Amino acid sequence: MTRGGMESVEVFATEGKGRGLKAQKEFLPGDVIFAEPAYAAVVFDSLTHVICHTCFKRQERLHRCGQCKFAYYCDRTCQRAAWLNHKNECSAIKRHGKAPTENIRLAARIMWKIEREGSGLSEGCLVSIDDLQNHVDSFDEEEKKELRADVESFLEFWPPHSQQFGMQYISHIFGVISCNGFTLSDQRGLQAVGVGIFPNLCQANHDCWPNCTVIFNNGNHEAVRSMFHTQMRIELRALSKISPGDELTVSYVDFLNVSEERQKQLKKQYYFDCTCEHCQKKIKDDLMLAVKEGESKPSAETVKEVIQFSKDTLEKISKARMEGLYHEVVKLCRECLKKQEPVLGDTNIYLLRILSIASEVLSYLQMFEEAADYAKRMVDGYLKIYHPNNAQLGMAVMRAGVTHWHAGLIEAGHGLICKAYAILLITHGPSHPITKDLEVMRVQTEMELRMFQQNEFMYYKMREAALQNQKIQVMPEPSNDTSPGLFHKKE
Repeated sequence: MTRGGMESVEVFATEGKGRGLKAQKEFLPGDVIFAEPAYAAVVFDSLTHVICHTCFKRQERLHRCGQCKFAYYCDRTCQRAAWLNHKNECSAIKRHGKAPTENIRLAARIMWKIEREGSGLSEGCLVSIDDLQNHVDSFDEEEKKELRADVESFLEFWPPHSQQFGMQYISHIFGVISCNGFTLSDQRGLQAVGVGIFPNLCQANHDCWPNCTVIFNNGNHEAVRSMFHTQMRIELRALSKISPGDELTVSYVDFLNVSEERQKQLKKQYYFDCTCEHCQKKIKDDLMLAVKEGESKPSAETVKEVIQFSKDTLEKISKARMEGLYHEVVKLCRECLKKQEPVLGDTNIYLLRILSIASEVLSYLQMFEEAADYAKRMVDGYLKIYHPNNAQLGMAVMRAGVTHWHAGLIEAGHGLICKAYAILLITHGPSHPITKDLEVMRVQTEMELRMFQQNEFMYYKMREAALQNQKIQVMPEPSNDTSPGLFHKKE
Protein backbone atom coordinates (compact mmCIF):
# COMPACT_ATOMS: atom_id res chain seq x y z
CA MET A 1 0.00 0.00 0.00
CA THR A 2 1.52 3.35 -1.02
CA ARG A 3 0.16 6.86 -0.81
CA GLY A 4 0.89 10.47 -1.95
CA GLY A 5 4.66 11.12 -1.87
CA MET A 6 5.27 7.70 -0.33
CA GLU A 7 5.60 5.70 -3.58
CA SER A 8 9.01 4.31 -2.64
CA VAL A 9 7.80 2.43 0.46
CA GLU A 10 5.16 -0.15 1.28
CA VAL A 11 3.51 -1.16 4.55
CA PHE A 12 3.59 -4.91 5.10
CA ALA A 13 2.79 -7.38 7.91
CA THR A 14 5.98 -8.63 9.57
CA GLU A 15 6.26 -11.87 11.48
CA GLY A 16 5.85 -11.26 15.21
CA LYS A 17 6.43 -7.47 14.90
CA GLY A 18 3.12 -6.18 13.53
CA ARG A 19 3.43 -3.81 10.59
CA GLY A 20 6.68 -2.75 8.98
CA LEU A 21 7.97 -0.76 6.01
CA LYS A 22 9.72 -2.19 2.99
CA ALA A 23 11.54 -0.53 0.10
CA GLN A 24 9.91 -0.48 -3.32
CA LYS A 25 13.14 0.46 -5.13
CA GLU A 26 16.90 0.56 -4.60
CA PHE A 27 18.42 3.20 -2.30
CA LEU A 28 22.05 4.17 -1.81
CA PRO A 29 23.64 5.60 1.38
CA GLY A 30 22.42 9.18 1.94
CA ASP A 31 19.27 8.84 -0.20
CA VAL A 32 16.10 10.31 1.32
CA ILE A 33 13.58 7.45 1.31
CA PHE A 34 10.76 9.77 2.37
CA ALA A 35 10.18 13.08 4.13
CA GLU A 36 7.15 13.50 6.38
CA PRO A 37 5.70 16.63 7.99
CA ALA A 38 4.42 16.26 11.57
CA TYR A 39 0.80 15.20 12.00
CA ALA A 40 1.00 17.35 15.17
CA ALA A 41 3.92 18.69 17.23
CA VAL A 42 4.56 20.84 20.32
CA VAL A 43 7.52 22.52 22.03
CA PHE A 44 8.56 21.16 25.44
CA ASP A 45 7.10 23.02 28.45
CA SER A 46 10.52 24.20 29.64
CA LEU A 47 11.41 25.83 26.28
CA THR A 48 8.13 27.40 25.08
CA HIS A 49 9.54 30.96 25.14
CA VAL A 50 12.91 30.28 23.42
CA ILE A 51 11.90 27.91 20.59
CA CYS A 52 9.70 28.79 17.60
CA HIS A 53 6.40 26.88 17.87
CA THR A 54 6.29 26.37 14.08
CA CYS A 55 9.78 25.35 12.93
CA PHE A 56 11.32 24.46 16.35
CA LYS A 57 14.40 26.59 15.76
CA ARG A 58 16.08 28.26 18.71
CA GLN A 59 16.09 32.03 18.18
CA GLU A 60 17.35 35.03 20.16
CA ARG A 61 14.21 37.12 19.77
CA LEU A 62 10.81 35.63 19.11
CA HIS A 63 7.41 37.21 18.41
CA ARG A 64 4.75 36.30 20.95
CA CYS A 65 1.13 35.55 20.02
CA GLY A 66 -0.77 38.67 21.09
CA GLN A 67 -3.92 36.67 21.91
CA CYS A 68 -2.85 33.81 24.23
CA LYS A 69 0.59 35.26 25.16
CA PHE A 70 1.86 31.65 25.15
CA ALA A 71 3.04 30.75 21.64
CA TYR A 72 6.26 32.21 20.18
CA TYR A 73 7.38 32.45 16.55
CA CYS A 74 10.48 33.40 14.52
CA ASP A 75 8.50 35.95 12.51
CA ARG A 76 5.17 36.61 10.80
CA THR A 77 5.85 33.81 8.30
CA CYS A 78 6.08 31.19 11.03
CA GLN A 79 3.11 32.75 12.84
CA ARG A 80 0.92 32.57 9.73
CA ALA A 81 2.04 28.99 9.02
CA ALA A 82 1.03 28.02 12.58
CA TRP A 83 -2.44 29.58 12.62
CA LEU A 84 -4.40 26.54 11.40
CA ASN A 85 -2.96 24.42 14.24
CA HIS A 86 -2.80 27.22 16.83
CA LYS A 87 -6.24 28.80 16.34
CA ASN A 88 -8.18 26.38 18.58
CA GLU A 89 -5.31 26.09 21.02
CA CYS A 90 -5.13 29.89 21.31
CA SER A 91 -8.77 30.33 22.36
CA ALA A 92 -8.62 27.22 24.63
CA ILE A 93 -5.59 28.62 26.49
CA LYS A 94 -7.37 31.97 26.96
CA ARG A 95 -10.50 30.18 28.25
CA HIS A 96 -8.50 27.83 30.50
CA GLY A 97 -6.38 30.67 31.91
CA LYS A 98 -3.04 28.93 31.25
CA ALA A 99 -1.39 26.51 28.86
CA PRO A 100 -1.48 22.84 29.90
CA THR A 101 1.53 20.48 29.76
CA GLU A 102 3.16 19.36 26.49
CA ASN A 103 1.36 15.98 26.56
CA ILE A 104 -2.07 17.62 26.87
CA ARG A 105 -1.21 20.20 24.20
CA LEU A 106 -0.08 17.51 21.77
CA ALA A 107 -3.19 15.38 22.39
CA ALA A 108 -5.40 18.46 21.87
CA ARG A 109 -3.66 19.33 18.58
CA ILE A 110 -4.20 15.76 17.35
CA MET A 111 -7.90 15.89 18.34
CA TRP A 112 -8.46 19.26 16.64
CA LYS A 113 -6.91 17.88 13.48
CA ILE A 114 -9.24 14.85 13.70
CA GLU A 115 -12.16 17.25 14.22
CA ARG A 116 -11.13 19.13 11.04
CA GLU A 117 -10.17 16.19 8.82
CA GLY A 118 -11.63 13.05 10.39
CA SER A 119 -9.56 10.20 11.81
CA GLY A 120 -9.14 8.31 8.51
CA LEU A 121 -6.06 8.46 6.32
CA SER A 122 -4.84 12.00 5.80
CA GLU A 123 -2.93 12.99 2.69
CA GLY A 124 0.46 11.32 2.42
CA CYS A 125 -0.17 9.05 5.44
CA LEU A 126 0.19 5.28 5.09
CA VAL A 127 -1.81 4.65 8.27
CA SER A 128 -4.45 6.55 10.24
CA ILE A 129 -4.07 7.80 13.81
CA ASP A 130 -6.69 5.20 14.83
CA ASP A 131 -4.44 2.40 13.58
CA LEU A 132 -1.31 3.43 15.47
CA GLN A 133 -0.20 1.22 18.37
CA ASN A 134 -1.04 2.56 21.84
CA HIS A 135 0.21 -0.30 24.12
CA VAL A 136 -2.16 0.90 26.87
CA ASP A 137 -2.77 -2.76 27.81
CA SER A 138 0.94 -3.13 28.58
CA PHE A 139 1.11 -0.08 30.91
CA ASP A 140 2.17 -0.77 34.50
CA GLU A 141 0.30 0.74 37.46
CA GLU A 142 2.40 3.92 37.50
CA GLU A 143 1.86 4.50 33.76
CA LYS A 144 -1.89 3.87 34.11
CA LYS A 145 -2.03 6.42 36.94
CA GLU A 146 -0.24 8.99 34.73
CA LEU A 147 -2.61 8.18 31.89
CA ARG A 148 -5.67 8.81 34.09
CA ALA A 149 -4.19 12.14 35.26
CA ASP A 150 -3.51 13.15 31.63
CA VAL A 151 -7.06 12.27 30.56
CA GLU A 152 -8.50 14.34 33.47
CA SER A 153 -6.29 17.35 32.61
CA PHE A 154 -7.23 16.99 28.95
CA LEU A 155 -10.96 17.08 29.75
CA GLU A 156 -10.49 20.24 31.84
CA PHE A 157 -8.66 21.93 28.94
CA TRP A 158 -10.83 20.66 26.04
CA PRO A 159 -13.45 23.26 25.07
CA PRO A 160 -17.13 22.27 25.45
CA HIS A 161 -18.00 23.49 21.91
CA SER A 162 -15.33 21.25 20.26
CA GLN A 163 -16.14 17.70 19.14
CA GLN A 164 -16.40 15.46 22.21
CA PHE A 165 -14.45 12.17 22.32
CA GLY A 166 -14.96 9.11 24.53
CA MET A 167 -12.58 8.26 27.39
CA GLN A 168 -11.29 5.17 25.57
CA TYR A 169 -10.40 7.17 22.46
CA ILE A 170 -8.68 9.89 24.50
CA SER A 171 -6.68 7.14 26.26
CA HIS A 172 -5.74 5.72 22.85
CA ILE A 173 -4.33 9.11 21.77
CA PHE A 174 -2.25 9.41 24.95
CA GLY A 175 -1.01 5.85 24.44
CA VAL A 176 0.01 6.73 20.88
CA ILE A 177 1.91 9.79 22.16
CA SER A 178 3.64 7.73 24.85
CA CYS A 179 4.89 5.05 22.43
CA ASN A 180 5.27 6.99 19.18
CA GLY A 181 6.13 10.57 20.07
CA PHE A 182 9.27 11.48 18.10
CA THR A 183 11.91 13.74 19.69
CA LEU A 184 12.40 17.03 17.79
CA SER A 185 15.70 18.92 18.01
CA ASP A 186 16.75 22.51 17.41
CA GLN A 187 18.43 23.48 14.13
CA ARG A 188 21.91 22.54 15.42
CA GLY A 189 20.72 19.11 16.55
CA LEU A 190 22.27 19.71 19.97
CA GLN A 191 19.15 19.84 22.12
CA ALA A 192 15.81 18.02 22.19
CA VAL A 193 13.20 20.80 22.09
CA GLY A 194 9.83 19.19 21.37
CA VAL A 195 7.79 16.14 20.49
CA GLY A 196 5.77 15.28 17.37
CA ILE A 197 3.70 12.48 15.85
CA PHE A 198 4.77 11.17 12.42
CA PRO A 199 2.46 8.26 11.48
CA ASN A 200 4.57 6.92 8.59
CA LEU A 201 7.76 6.89 10.65
CA CYS A 202 5.91 4.91 13.35
CA GLN A 203 5.67 2.00 10.87
CA ALA A 204 9.45 1.55 10.71
CA ASN A 205 10.53 -1.30 13.00
CA HIS A 206 13.57 -1.24 15.24
CA ASP A 207 16.91 -2.91 14.58
CA CYS A 208 20.00 -2.25 16.70
CA TRP A 209 22.07 -2.14 13.47
CA PRO A 210 19.56 -0.44 11.14
CA ASN A 211 19.75 0.35 7.43
CA CYS A 212 18.11 3.80 7.88
CA THR A 213 18.37 6.84 10.12
CA VAL A 214 15.83 9.52 10.96
CA ILE A 215 16.83 13.18 10.95
CA PHE A 216 14.65 16.11 11.97
CA ASN A 217 14.89 19.00 9.51
CA ASN A 218 13.49 22.34 10.71
CA GLY A 219 12.82 23.49 7.14
CA ASN A 220 13.42 26.93 5.69
CA HIS A 221 10.60 29.31 6.51
CA GLU A 222 12.46 32.53 5.73
CA ALA A 223 12.32 31.95 1.99
CA VAL A 224 8.57 32.01 1.90
CA ARG A 225 7.94 32.86 -1.72
CA SER A 226 11.02 31.30 -3.17
CA MET A 227 11.81 27.82 -4.43
CA PHE A 228 13.78 27.20 -1.22
CA HIS A 229 10.76 27.30 1.07
CA THR A 230 10.62 23.92 2.81
CA GLN A 231 8.40 22.63 5.55
CA MET A 232 9.51 21.28 8.91
CA ARG A 233 9.74 17.50 8.50
CA ILE A 234 11.53 14.30 9.40
CA GLU A 235 13.62 12.57 6.76
CA LEU A 236 14.15 8.82 6.62
CA ARG A 237 17.59 8.40 5.04
CA ALA A 238 19.40 5.25 3.87
CA LEU A 239 22.61 4.35 5.76
CA SER A 240 23.64 1.52 3.47
CA LYS A 241 22.60 0.10 0.11
CA ILE A 242 18.96 -1.05 0.28
CA SER A 243 17.43 -3.37 -2.34
CA PRO A 244 13.76 -3.48 -3.40
CA GLY A 245 11.84 -5.66 -0.93
CA ASP A 246 14.26 -5.05 1.99
CA GLU A 247 12.66 -4.07 5.29
CA LEU A 248 13.46 -0.47 6.32
CA THR A 249 14.66 -0.33 9.93
CA VAL A 250 15.70 2.41 12.36
CA SER A 251 17.21 2.21 15.83
CA TYR A 252 14.97 3.38 18.67
CA VAL A 253 17.90 3.50 21.14
CA ASP A 254 21.59 4.36 21.12
CA PHE A 255 23.70 1.36 20.10
CA LEU A 256 26.35 2.17 22.71
CA ASN A 257 25.12 -0.41 25.24
CA VAL A 258 25.50 -4.19 25.56
CA SER A 259 22.67 -6.18 23.95
CA GLU A 260 21.10 -7.17 27.29
CA GLU A 261 20.82 -3.51 28.36
CA ARG A 262 19.41 -2.42 24.99
CA GLN A 263 16.84 -5.23 25.19
CA LYS A 264 15.81 -4.12 28.71
CA GLN A 265 15.47 -0.50 27.57
CA LEU A 266 13.39 -1.48 24.51
CA LYS A 267 11.12 -3.69 26.59
CA LYS A 268 10.58 -0.96 29.20
CA GLN A 269 10.01 1.91 26.75
CA TYR A 270 8.50 0.24 23.70
CA TYR A 271 7.05 -3.04 25.08
CA PHE A 272 8.75 -5.52 22.75
CA ASP A 273 11.59 -8.06 22.86
CA CYS A 274 14.35 -7.20 20.41
CA THR A 275 15.37 -10.24 18.36
CA CYS A 276 17.68 -8.48 15.90
CA GLU A 277 20.88 -10.25 14.86
CA HIS A 278 23.08 -8.00 17.02
CA CYS A 279 21.05 -8.85 20.13
CA GLN A 280 20.71 -12.57 19.41
CA LYS A 281 24.40 -13.05 18.63
CA LYS A 282 25.53 -10.39 21.16
CA ILE A 283 27.61 -8.81 18.37
CA LYS A 284 30.11 -6.21 19.69
CA ASP A 285 29.27 -7.00 23.36
CA ASP A 286 32.86 -8.26 23.77
CA LEU A 287 34.20 -4.91 22.52
CA MET A 288 31.89 -2.91 24.81
CA LEU A 289 33.04 -4.90 27.86
CA ALA A 290 36.69 -5.19 26.76
CA VAL A 291 39.40 -5.47 29.42
CA LYS A 292 43.14 -4.82 29.11
CA GLU A 293 44.95 -7.70 27.42
CA GLY A 294 48.53 -8.78 28.02
CA GLU A 295 50.58 -10.49 30.70
CA SER A 296 49.02 -8.63 33.61
CA LYS A 297 45.42 -9.25 32.56
CA PRO A 298 43.16 -8.02 35.40
CA SER A 299 41.17 -10.54 37.43
CA ALA A 300 37.40 -10.83 37.04
CA GLU A 301 37.07 -9.44 40.58
CA THR A 302 39.13 -6.33 39.71
CA VAL A 303 37.07 -5.74 36.54
CA LYS A 304 33.84 -6.04 38.54
CA GLU A 305 35.12 -3.53 41.13
CA VAL A 306 36.18 -0.99 38.47
CA ILE A 307 32.84 -1.24 36.62
CA GLN A 308 30.94 -0.72 39.90
CA PHE A 309 33.21 2.27 40.69
CA SER A 310 32.47 3.65 37.19
CA LYS A 311 28.69 3.30 37.69
CA ASP A 312 28.89 5.05 41.08
CA THR A 313 31.03 7.82 39.57
CA LEU A 314 28.57 8.34 36.68
CA GLU A 315 25.81 8.90 39.27
CA LYS A 316 27.95 11.45 41.14
CA ILE A 317 28.81 13.15 37.82
CA SER A 318 25.13 13.38 36.90
CA LYS A 319 24.39 15.10 40.24
CA ALA A 320 27.33 17.52 39.87
CA ARG A 321 26.28 18.42 36.31
CA MET A 322 22.72 19.12 37.45
CA GLU A 323 24.17 21.60 39.93
CA GLY A 324 26.53 23.12 37.32
CA LEU A 325 29.63 22.03 39.28
CA TYR A 326 31.77 21.44 36.22
CA HIS A 327 35.17 21.50 37.97
CA GLU A 328 33.85 18.78 40.28
CA VAL A 329 32.80 16.78 37.18
CA VAL A 330 36.36 17.03 35.79
CA LYS A 331 37.83 15.90 39.13
CA LEU A 332 35.48 12.88 39.22
CA CYS A 333 36.35 11.98 35.60
CA ARG A 334 40.11 12.14 36.25
CA GLU A 335 39.78 9.93 39.36
CA CYS A 336 37.67 7.43 37.47
CA LEU A 337 40.02 7.31 34.47
CA LYS A 338 42.95 6.60 36.79
CA LYS A 339 41.13 3.49 38.02
CA GLN A 340 39.81 2.46 34.60
CA GLU A 341 42.95 2.83 32.46
CA PRO A 342 44.98 -0.14 33.85
CA VAL A 343 41.90 -2.43 33.76
CA LEU A 344 39.44 -1.61 30.94
CA GLY A 345 40.03 -1.97 27.20
CA ASP A 346 39.92 1.09 24.92
CA THR A 347 36.42 0.19 23.59
CA ASN A 348 34.88 -0.47 27.02
CA ILE A 349 31.66 1.57 27.22
CA TYR A 350 32.31 2.64 30.84
CA LEU A 351 35.68 4.10 29.81
CA LEU A 352 34.12 5.71 26.71
CA ARG A 353 31.33 7.33 28.75
CA ILE A 354 33.82 8.97 31.09
CA LEU A 355 36.03 10.09 28.16
CA SER A 356 32.97 11.62 26.46
CA ILE A 357 31.89 13.58 29.55
CA ALA A 358 35.46 14.68 30.33
CA SER A 359 36.09 15.98 26.79
CA GLU A 360 32.74 17.80 26.64
CA VAL A 361 33.06 19.50 30.05
CA LEU A 362 36.76 20.37 29.62
CA SER A 363 35.93 21.96 26.24
CA TYR A 364 33.23 24.02 27.91
CA LEU A 365 35.78 25.11 30.54
CA GLN A 366 38.16 25.95 27.63
CA MET A 367 40.79 23.42 28.78
CA PHE A 368 41.15 22.31 25.19
CA GLU A 369 44.43 20.35 25.16
CA GLU A 370 43.30 17.85 27.80
CA ALA A 371 39.83 17.76 26.22
CA ALA A 372 41.33 16.95 22.79
CA ASP A 373 43.31 14.01 24.20
CA TYR A 374 40.16 12.49 25.73
CA ALA A 375 38.08 13.26 22.62
CA LYS A 376 40.60 11.46 20.38
CA ARG A 377 40.51 8.34 22.55
CA MET A 378 36.69 8.46 22.66
CA VAL A 379 36.43 8.71 18.86
CA ASP A 380 38.93 5.86 18.36
CA GLY A 381 36.72 3.67 20.56
CA TYR A 382 33.47 4.80 18.90
CA LEU A 383 34.82 4.03 15.41
CA LYS A 384 35.28 0.37 16.40
CA ILE A 385 31.74 0.06 17.81
CA TYR A 386 29.29 2.23 15.85
CA HIS A 387 27.99 1.68 12.32
CA PRO A 388 30.30 3.79 10.09
CA ASN A 389 27.33 5.96 9.03
CA ASN A 390 25.84 6.54 12.48
CA ALA A 391 24.56 10.09 13.13
CA GLN A 392 25.69 10.07 16.79
CA LEU A 393 29.16 8.97 15.70
CA GLY A 394 29.23 11.84 13.17
CA MET A 395 28.25 14.39 15.83
CA ALA A 396 30.86 13.02 18.27
CA VAL A 397 33.61 13.19 15.61
CA MET A 398 32.53 16.75 14.76
CA ARG A 399 32.79 17.82 18.42
CA ALA A 400 36.20 16.15 18.68
CA GLY A 401 37.36 18.01 15.55
CA VAL A 402 36.25 21.37 16.94
CA THR A 403 37.99 20.58 20.26
CA HIS A 404 41.25 19.81 18.42
CA TRP A 405 40.94 23.05 16.46
CA HIS A 406 40.53 25.01 19.70
CA ALA A 407 43.57 23.22 21.13
CA GLY A 408 45.61 24.44 18.12
CA LEU A 409 46.00 20.89 16.77
CA ILE A 410 45.14 21.90 13.24
CA GLU A 411 46.12 18.70 11.38
CA ALA A 412 44.17 16.35 13.66
CA GLY A 413 41.30 18.86 13.88
CA HIS A 414 40.97 19.13 10.10
CA GLY A 415 41.13 15.34 9.72
CA LEU A 416 38.33 14.80 12.23
CA ILE A 417 36.17 17.56 10.72
CA CYS A 418 36.55 15.94 7.25
CA LYS A 419 35.62 12.53 8.70
CA ALA A 420 32.56 14.00 10.44
CA TYR A 421 31.54 15.80 7.23
CA ALA A 422 31.63 12.53 5.27
CA ILE A 423 29.33 10.85 7.84
CA LEU A 424 26.90 13.78 8.15
CA LEU A 425 26.56 14.12 4.37
CA ILE A 426 24.92 10.67 4.52
CA THR A 427 22.99 10.99 7.79
CA HIS A 428 21.86 14.63 7.52
CA GLY A 429 22.33 15.54 3.85
CA PRO A 430 24.18 18.54 2.34
CA SER A 431 21.47 21.15 3.03
CA HIS A 432 21.01 20.48 6.78
CA PRO A 433 22.22 23.39 9.00
CA ILE A 434 24.65 21.09 10.86
CA THR A 435 26.25 19.88 7.61
CA LYS A 436 26.44 23.47 6.32
CA ASP A 437 28.19 24.53 9.56
CA LEU A 438 30.59 21.65 9.15
CA GLU A 439 31.31 22.59 5.53
CA VAL A 440 32.29 26.11 6.68
CA MET A 441 34.59 24.59 9.33
CA ARG A 442 36.09 22.19 6.77
CA VAL A 443 36.95 25.03 4.38
CA GLN A 444 38.35 27.15 7.24
CA THR A 445 40.53 24.37 8.68
CA GLU A 446 41.76 23.43 5.18
CA MET A 447 42.95 27.01 4.59
CA GLU A 448 44.57 27.11 8.02
CA LEU A 449 46.28 23.77 7.46
CA ARG A 450 47.73 24.98 4.16
CA MET A 451 49.03 28.11 5.87
CA PHE A 452 50.43 26.03 8.76
CA GLN A 453 52.33 23.78 6.33
CA GLN A 454 53.79 26.80 4.46
CA ASN A 455 54.78 28.95 7.44
CA GLU A 456 54.15 27.80 10.98
CA PHE A 457 55.19 31.10 12.61
CA MET A 458 52.84 33.13 10.38
CA TYR A 459 50.08 30.61 11.00
CA TYR A 460 50.20 31.12 14.77
CA LYS A 461 50.22 34.89 14.31
CA MET A 462 47.17 34.69 12.02
CA ARG A 463 45.50 32.24 14.37
CA GLU A 464 45.71 34.66 17.29
CA ALA A 465 43.96 37.27 15.15
CA ALA A 466 41.41 34.72 13.93
CA LEU A 467 40.54 33.72 17.49
CA GLN A 468 39.51 37.28 18.19
CA ASN A 469 36.89 36.88 15.46
CA GLN A 470 36.38 33.14 15.46
CA LYS A 471 33.93 31.42 13.17
CA ILE A 472 34.20 27.94 14.66
CA GLN A 473 31.85 27.82 17.60
CA VAL A 474 32.75 27.47 21.25
CA MET A 475 31.15 24.43 22.81
CA PRO A 476 27.61 24.79 24.10
CA GLU A 477 27.13 24.36 27.83
CA PRO A 478 27.21 20.64 28.63
CA SER A 479 23.72 19.18 28.85
CA ASN A 480 22.81 16.57 31.40
CA ASP A 481 20.81 14.59 28.84
CA THR A 482 21.97 11.14 28.01
CA SER A 483 21.56 10.44 24.34
CA PRO A 484 17.80 10.57 23.72
CA GLY A 485 16.02 7.61 22.17
CA LEU A 486 14.47 7.99 18.76
CA PHE A 487 11.02 8.32 20.25
CA HIS A 488 10.27 10.68 23.13
CA LYS A 489 9.16 8.71 26.17
CA LYS A 490 7.69 10.73 29.02
CA GLU A 491 9.75 9.87 32.13
